[in-house]
Amino acid sequence: MNDNKSKDKSIPAVLTIAGSDSGGGAGIQADLRTFSHLNVYGCSAITAITAQNPLEVRLVSILSDELIKSQLDTVFSAFKINVIKTGMLPNENIVGIVANYIQERKLLAVIDPVMVSTSGVRLIDTKSIDKIKQELLHFATWITPNIPEAELISETKISSFDDTLKAAIKIFEKYKCNVILKCGHATWLDKAIDIVCYKGKLYLLTSPLLNIISNEAHGTGCTLSSAIAAGLAKGKTWEEAIIEAKAFVYGSLIEKVFLGKNFAQMYPPTSNYIDAISLEEYIPA
Repeated sequence: MNDNKSKDKSIPAVLTIAGSDSGGGAGIQADLRTFSHLNVYGCSAITAITAQNPLEVRLVSILSDELIKSQLDTVFSAFKINVIKTGMLPNENIVGIVANYIQERKLLAVIDPVMVSTSGVRLIDTKSIDKIKQELLHFATWITPNIPEAELISETKISSFDDTLKAAIKIFEKYKCNVILKCGHATWLDKAIDIVCYKGKLYLLTSPLLNIISNEAHGTGCTLSSAIAAGLAKGKTWEEAIIEAKAFVYGSLIEKVFLGKNFAQMYPPTSNYIDAISLEEYIPA
């Protein structure tokens, strides 16, 4: 055996700050699975422990501020980390803690603003939502809201394609962060189109529309944002990072695995689906 085989091997470390999903489909588990598949080293700071599976959430227990700070301090004391990804930040104190770390360490931050489920259910309280808007988004490199979250952040109603464009621009102009507005559940689209606003310019990030049931999409948001973070950590351009992330999610849905009697879950793909993804600047007709 060659003991020096990995002597000079180096890969970037990426940190996810999110909740734990005991069913493994979303949260920390989805993030670490994505990091591993995309060849970055995953570190984690867990904000909450959930008792859930792809069909239900039974219990949520939020970790203490002290424990979250200790996780962050311990990780940063040993690892060189330039890119982080955030998911579930369940109360306003935790939002403030994370915002301070991003600001002080000048981190590239991919923020999945976990506020509202795609079905419209509030996942955190109003004070936490306000704190995310007031303190966290200003330090984000990218944010990846779904439509209900984009409505809260932009303070506008979204019920059409034009509304998504206006909301993405409004978010960028207010917070000066780049936006991927996820429109996978929009009933007015015949393709899986996400609206991208990068430095004030609008783009369409598109993949073919898949016929999937709701629980099979469990974890798509976590996976997309963590895949973007992995790409940025590896030095990819923003275009490369979001196209590859979209391809990873698309492929994970195609190559879903059956894990129980009543459900399947997305799973890291064995094939490359990048040719199915397009990124084009939006030019109004």
